[in-house]
Amino acid sequence: MVREFELPDVGEGVAEGELVSWLVEEGDEVSEDQPVAEVETDKALVEVPSPVDGTVRELHVEAGEVVPVGTVIISFNVEGEESEATTDEEQERASEPTGVDAPDDAQAQADDGEAAGSLGALGAEADEAATPKDRVFAPPRVRRLAREERIDLTQVRGSGPGGRITAADVRAAAGGGPVGGGQVQDQASDGATADESTAAADAGDSSDAETDEGTADAASSRAQTQTTTEPPANVESADRDRTLAAPATRRLAEEEDIDIDAVPTDEERDGEAFVTPEAVREYAEAQQRAQEADREAIEAGEPVGTKGTEFAEGERERREPFKGVRKTIADAMVESKYSAPHVTHHDEVDVTDLVEAREQLKPRAEDRGIRLTYMPFVMKAVVAALQEYPEMNAVIDEENEEIVYRDYYNIGIATATDVGLMVPVVDDADRKGLLQLSSEMNEVVQKARERTISPDELRGSTFTITNVGGIGGEYATPILNYPEAGILALGEIKRKPRVVVDETGAESIEPRSVLTLSLSFDHRLIDGAVGAQFTNTVMEYLENPHLLLLE
Repeated sequence: MVREFELPDVGEGVAEGELVSWLVEEGDEVSEDQPVAEVETDKALVEVPSPVDGTVRELHVEAGEVVPVGTVIISFNVEGEESEATTDEEQERASEPTGVDAPDDAQAQADDGEAAGSLGALGAEADEAATPKDRVFAPPRVRRLAREERIDLTQVRGSGPGGRITAADVRAAAGGGPVGGGQVQDQASDGATADESTAAADAGDSSDAETDEGTADAASSRAQTQTTTEPPANVESADRDRTLAAPATRRLAEEEDIDIDAVPTDEERDGEAFVTPEAVREYAEAQQRAQEADREAIEAGEPVGTKGTEFAEGERERREPFKGVRKTIADAMVESKYSAPHVTHHDEVDVTDLVEAREQLKPRAEDRGIRLTYMPFVMKAVVAALQEYPEMNAVIDEENEEIVYRDYYNIGIATATDVGLMVPVVDDADRKGLLQLSSEMNEVVQKARERTISPDELRGSTFTITNVGGIGGEYATPILNYPEAGILALGEIKRKPRVVVDETGAESIEPRSVLTLSLSFDHRLIDGAVGAQFTNTVMEYLENPHLLLLE
């Protein structure tokens, strides 16, 4: 019996994942829960386990492909059953989604939607799995705009990545125009420029800037390229965020060095653009003809192209896909910067006594197998200050227009990894001592750097601490880990001259250990005075580490 296995939802809200590598090959025997593939989602590299005991029959996608949740990625022959026991119909259905180019008559069936295992049907199933009908992907400001316009978001088709609904989609629905991706396509077909498309998107609210601007930038780039390259006749120009295509077609595009989202097509599968191998070949040939024409023009001494469209690829530049963890970080940064007005408060604190206290406790921690850094001391000081100023631990619920004060203290630790910034979380920091905080923090930070951390360990923080001093920095203007209200950056501890007053009131200049602090906070929720008072409280605990014994 053949068992088809779909890419599961490996994280809350994840609509797609990149299949980084296969851990098995066709013909391998596997047991239930044995890892068969590595998939990269928002910020974690997770292993996908086998759901059955059996033999790997077929791998349906190639390593490196980005596939929607719900897409069949692997088929198994269930252990104890003969593979010949499958019916002809099951064999046909199992073989069709591999992406091998179908003959003309099979393609005609796919176009008519009659083939049960056709690429169109597969794409429809993937879309439904990625965006369930009872779940709407939209940021809070878009939801508020929908309420103001009296628009039912369940009836709006999102044009953003993973079916996310943007402000432009809501405005299109409110104005009676096309909903979803059709809006961008209509603007392109009517001759609207990329700048006009961007202006229309920017007229909404800034929380969707990452989606709308990304679409406009892509349109502008393609418009410049098409100044020397004419698209195939009778085909709409491409201006898409997402394209459906068989794995074989995507491989062909990669071999031809073609961006599949730039390939013009007038074919659709369930409302999404669908690109065939023929369209990729035709577009590649057009690109080659344009390049040959440019080369001839250069040899003749004629000006070629437009400003900003010429690149010395392979000589002075290199390119890589803007996706995965790097793209997720970028989206989060843009959402934070455009949603919350940032203010940063800077100060310095004398931590000479803290340095001495750590040196005294460090050997005792090592005896228990724990590496004691300054971070657990800072975490304890921050928690004490959060308890005194609860607004710093609060969050704005934009959808319901409420301030949510949280009586739990989960501290995120911003961590640099080889794939970008991650924020592993230490839960309930207020209930733990220095050594336990140190042990748990070291564990999650190491897991983040090794890419073995789970999605749950990257969620739920209420306040974040980042250490720029580890690379020699002093001051910073950290961006909020949105929707949190505050983030504290630690600088490098340096020896500096300071005026010291002894018990008799006499002053002297001495070398002291000084730590710089940079607190960024959401000015919608926190006034400057509160931000400064919070920082002063943190400083008080760091200057007098014995006070941490009371916490």
